Amino acid sequence: MSVRVARMAAGAVLPAELVLGTCLLAGVRIPPAVVLGAEVLVVAVLVLEALVLRRLYAAGRRRGAGRREALGEAVRTVVPVNVRRLLAHELRATASLGLWVARRRHGVSEGALAAPYTGPQTAIMYGLAFVSVIETVALAVLIPWPLVHRIVLVLDVYGIVFVLAMHAACVTRPHVVGADGSLRVRYGALFDLRLQAGAVASARVERRYPSGRLVQVDEDGVLDLVVGGQTTVTVELVEPVEFVRPLGGRGLARAVRFNADDPRATVAALMRARTAPSPSPAPPA
Repeated sequence: MSVRVARMAAGAVLPAELVLGTCLLAGVRIPPAVVLGAEVLVVAVLVLEALVLRRLYAAGRRRGAGRREALGEAVRTVVPVNVRRLLAHELRATASLGLWVARRRHGVSEGALAAPYTGPQTAIMYGLAFVSVIETVALAVLIPWPLVHRIVLVLDVYGIVFVLAMHAACVTRPHVVGADGSLRVRYGALFDLRLQAGAVASARVERRYPSGRLVQVDEDGVLDLVVGGQTTVTVELVEPVEFVRPLGGRGLARAVRFNADDPRATVAALMRARTAPSPSPAPPA
């Protein structure tokens, strides 16, 4: 029974945290009480997960399994696939803080064009971080109980780090146009779609303002990767390609729309790779 409860709690609460963080970065106004309540639920679920994992790990060890095997079996039993992906996203986002401080970018090879896309959300991120700091200071003054004050302080600091880590992942993981005309469309550590050079039919600058989720597909099979409520580049594909959603779901897209801070440069790099003349064959001996 406890295993089932842990799986249900993890499958519901932790993905909700991802949705909440995405809404905050998208500029949706959420009351501080809702954010605080969500973080309290996340901590409670993590404690429950740890207790159940410990029990399953001990049971596996009693059956003769090795430490790594027992731990892996316990994790697969308790933690759903979508939650494991979410936790992996958070780990990658946290690691991006180091890349951000070091001014390094992930996955940008020599000769490739990095296409940043964080312009529409940068002001939102800094504003949210500033409000979170003010809220932390205010609660430190208003809450008289030391234990409650410490808990709230930890949750507030975690919330600030979470938002900064998501933005850092977006800054350090830009879209990439390869020298061969390939395209890598990303959103931080949450979304990563690789398109080979032969998969792209055409590209154009097209500013649109779709409403809805971060990753969405319309009835025509057009994939929108929305940042700050907008997309600026449309890429038509030779044939539909498969993509993976942040929590593991799969879909097909015949075209991709995404945001780029400099859409003209991104489109120019894509089209230049397609119109570049092929090397002349060597003359016969």
